Amino acid sequence: MRRLTGVRRLTRLTRLPRSRRGRRRLLWGAVALGVLALLPSTWLQVTTDDRVRTVATAPAEPVAVVFGAGLWNGEPSPYLAHRLDAAAELWAAGKVRAVLVTGDNSRTDYDEPSAMRDYLAAHGVPSEKVVLDYAGFDTWDSCTRARRVFGVDRALLVSQGFHIRRALALCGAAGIEAYGIGVDERHDATWYYGGTREVAGAVKAAFDAAFTPDPRFLGPRERGVQRTLG
Repeated sequence: MRRLTGVRRLTRLTRLPRSRRGRRRLLWGAVALGVLALLPSTWLQVTTDDRVRTVATAPAEPVAVVFGAGLWNGEPSPYLAHRLDAAAELWAAGKVRAVLVTGDNSRTDYDEPSAMRDYLAAHGVPSEKVVLDYAGFDTWDSCTRARRVFGVDRALLVSQGFHIRRALALCGAAGIEAYGIGVDERHDATWYYGGTREVAGAVKAAFDAAFTPDPRFLGPRERGVQRTLG
């Protein structure tokens, strides 16, 4: 009997309004929710569009910041490899003098920054010019640690096109004057998945930019970037 009563209540709650006025209210409510959900993404697009560059059009800055994108069997994933390729191109073109790689090393058997450094060294960037941030657990942590721990105040940010605007906005909120290198990718299932995730990521980015919380791990100040720039 209780189960039947519960089913009836659920049916009443999920039943569409019968009146035209009720259906209109439901429609406008859905539209309002959709607009609110897309506002953070629109904010990212509007505020960062003039700072997205390519390797060829990027200005010279002291540091390139490369965001982690996962490892496959201990090696950079294809998306991460493409980011690192762009950073190596920036180095070869003389547009940066140091590379800060920021990623996840939260457990001993997963070391994203070291894999990124090794990849860059194999592609022409001297390993002593690569600085490692082992606590870049998400984009905000990477940006605020780049500023507060490593002292970066100007940089070129390197990531895929669907993510670079969020990185730009968050690094700007952290106090870094930056341009973004949006790495091109084939529009496959992974690309569309990444783009879809950015809707939720934009909401979190708006929160982080507004409240600038401490990263998951802050730690002491490190002078690796300053020493590398020398």
